[in-house]
Amino acid sequence: MNAPSEMSMQNEEVLRVELEVFKQQHRDLDDAIHALQERGTGDQLTIKRLKKQKLLLKDKIALIEDRLTPDIIA
Repeated sequence: MNAPSEMSMQNEEVLRVELEVFKQQHRDLDDAIHALQERGTGDQLTIKRLKKQKLLLKDKIALIEDRLTPDIIA
């Protein structure tokens, strides 16, 4: 059976990988939004949906970063 510290290290590794994936998706959406706006080829509904997805990813990123950052009692 895994020791508790070993389990927490595995969970932390998974969170770090998820964090990088979400950050990359966030950057990709940002690039797509900018490209659509610059070219004028994207309709407003599509751009709005992409921005909403980007905000959801930002929230997920913030949650993971909070879990990875240890609480400091001042």
